[in-house]
Amino acid sequence: MLQAISVPSTCILYPRSRCFGQRNPGSTRLCLRASLLDNNDRFKVEYTPWLIVGLGNPGNKYHGTRHNVGFEMIDQISRQEGIPLNTIQSKALIGIGAIGEVPILLAKPQAYMNFSGESVGPLAAYYQVPLRHTLLIYDEMSLPNGVMRLQPKGGHGHHNGVKSVMGHLDGCHEFPRLCIGIGNPPGAMDMRAYLLQKLSLVEQNQIDAALEQGVEAIRTLVLNGFNQKITRFNLGQKYKYHKV
Repeated sequence: MLQAISVPSTCILYPRSRCFGQRNPGSTRLCLRASLLDNNDRFKVEYTPWLIVGLGNPGNKYHGTRHNVGFEMIDQISRQEGIPLNTIQSKALIGIGAIGEVPILLAKPQAYMNFSGESVGPLAAYYQVPLRHTLLIYDEMSLPNGVMRLQPKGGHGHHNGVKSVMGHLDGCHEFPRLCIGIGNPPGAMDMRAYLLQKLSLVEQNQIDAALEQGVEAIRTLVLNGFNQKITRFNLGQKYKYHKV
């Protein structure tokens, strides 16, 4: 069952001595944090949360289309990490959980692609998530189908969903993003028609395999940041269809 939430009056408690959503004194905003306790019940480590947003269009009409691979990645993370998407907040379907000890907020904006920022901006502000921990996942035509790229920052690349997000983050572009390749439209095919077209069976199989690899890359990013493993991930993606 979905829940619509407003400003909560209590903490959202999480197992293993973690507390998400503890208020800061004198603030009406929720602060998404995870704190581990040592043996003497003293705060030991506090983890900065991650907001992980997949872009797409809501409704069965758009399920399985190229423009919705960002939604598919969020669903994959939800399944593998056991984080139910069961709450509506800021025009988005969200779920709160953790990867390892790090708290994460999964989100699928429900206001259609071109208005995605109406969810991302308010969620980042409400949970006080810094830009460097706001991961955006979306489709990318400049990459072959099923090829991904994980970057610490970048432009909008004429992607209307990314444009909307940047507009609601005060024009900032220094947030990480995971681009999922969908390839270019064939011949003179209209771009909008291509984006809203269902993936073929072969294409969907390539995307499904990519989602598995993407979840592992996101785990690495959340737990260790942009390290050599992410560099190797990007290199492997770049040449994944090249036969030696």
